[in-house]
Amino acid sequence: MARLELINLNKTYSPKVIPVKDISLTVENNEFLTLLGPSGCGKSTTLRLIAGLEEVTRGQIMIGGEDVTNKRPGDRNIAMVFQSYALYPHMTVYENLCSGLKLKKVASEEIKRRVTEAARVLGLDEGLMSRKPGQLSGGQRQRVAVGRALVRSPHVFLLDEPLSNLDALLREKVRADIKELFAAQGVPVVYVTHDQTEAMTLSTKVAVLDQGYVQQLDSPERIYSHPATQFVAGFVGSPQMNLLTLRCEGRNAMLGDFGIALPGFVDSVLPNVVLGIRPENVRIARLEDTQTVTGKVFLVENLGMHYLISVRVDDAQGNSPTVRALVPLDQPWSNERITLAIPPESIHWYDHQTGDSLAKKKMGRC
Repeated sequence: MARLELINLNKTYSPKVIPVKDISLTVENNEFLTLLGPSGCGKSTTLRLIAGLEEVTRGQIMIGGEDVTNKRPGDRNIAMVFQSYALYPHMTVYENLCSGLKLKKVASEEIKRRVTEAARVLGLDEGLMSRKPGQLSGGQRQRVAVGRALVRSPHVFLLDEPLSNLDALLREKVRADIKELFAAQGVPVVYVTHDQTEAMTLSTKVAVLDQGYVQQLDSPERIYSHPATQFVAGFVGSPQMNLLTLRCEGRNAMLGDFGIALPGFVDSVLPNVVLGIRPENVRIARLEDTQTVTGKVFLVENLGMHYLISVRVDDAQGNSPTVRALVPLDQPWSNERITLAIPPESIHWYDHQTGDSLAKKKMGRC
């Protein structure tokens, strides 16, 4: 058992290429941390720094209280599962599973015990053990790659987009297996993905990265319900959150022709603010709703259980901001004029310049 700590971790390739910038975080035993973000945000580089496959420019990596920043990968007692599986094509499944243990000169009986246990946990039956990777399906190859990591009994597991090569149905099945499997290991797990569904379903903690910085480190529930920055709000959630830059007039932010009341914590003179609200929180207005906007539906998308409608809000200045809402499948909405409720309790407010949450800053007034 060992906790993983990253302390002010930096990686610089050149003055203009700095993929990892002052990342500090801790992953405890039994925690599953996902590094989530778009391509180029620094998540895979961070994983490679932890593994020792990249050299740290500045900062520290601690495993179990020991500084491993300058240790070789083989001396860190970590196990990594790669996106490409990285199996030896000329070896059988059994030989792939035990290859790392043989390099460490583990006793033959112990190797057999560990491989047998990993195969049992992963559902790799005896008939597969003599096959080579080219004779396996994508899901089976992924299980072998995970099994090779399991048999090492490492202090930390690292997984770099391990499901990206699988089709959608198989990805869902293997994702469930991974969640159950690593919950039983009792060691820190760091998982890299750009897929928010994987991050939200697998993790106990999520670090959302952008341009080398951690934008927010929190539970999946908090990441979704209380996004700390405009970037997190826009990146996490499907359909994507409505993010609208609005001009301020007194104590209102103007959404087209309609005033949206500003909360008390927005209390400095700002020309603009960003309003964020998820489509599932926007609804067809009822008589009791006091904060509403009216417009015309110009796009209807069938999502199976709901329609996602896009509404051009009435605007005398001709800007016609668009609000998207999830609505029932009970009528054809195309070209309808409708009134939408914008519930105040569902709105997130962001600084137009910095993208930071105004609720978190507790400063700024229009």
